[in-house]
Amino acid sequence: MSEVFARITETAIDEAAVQAAVESPECGARVMFHGVIRDHDGGDDVRSLDYSAHPQAEEFLARIVAEEAERTGLALAAWHRIGHLQIGDAALVAASAAPHRREAFEAIEALVERIKHEVPIWKRQHYTSGSSDWVGL
Repeated sequence: MSEVFARITETAIDEAAVQAAVESPECGARVMFHGVIRDHDGGDDVRSLDYSAHPQAEEFLARIVAEEAERTGLALAAWHRIGHLQIGDAALVAASAAPHRREAFEAIEALVERIKHEVPIWKRQHYTSGSSDWVGL
């Protein structure tokens, strides 16, 4: 298995790097997931988000990517952004590659679900009304 590609940064996500991390000549399917900041949540208009991460969050992310790669036998990669993000910014880009599409789709769905539930990253939503709150705590 190749080196685990798992990044958490305050800089914009390099989608080409995420894709390159899973490219392989034996894989006929590559699935990219882009989690982007949307302009609404629960009926409220969202202006922006701030993501905060535990100091060891990248270690959690790397462990999850490695475990899912081991479980599926597929190439996987993930990059999560923290800091202040605007509407339309990518917060998470993840990729999978497999010989066939079904495996690639199933692997990316499992990976993203684990990232969402297990990596200690928190978000504070800022609304157009001027209020803000922490989501998912």
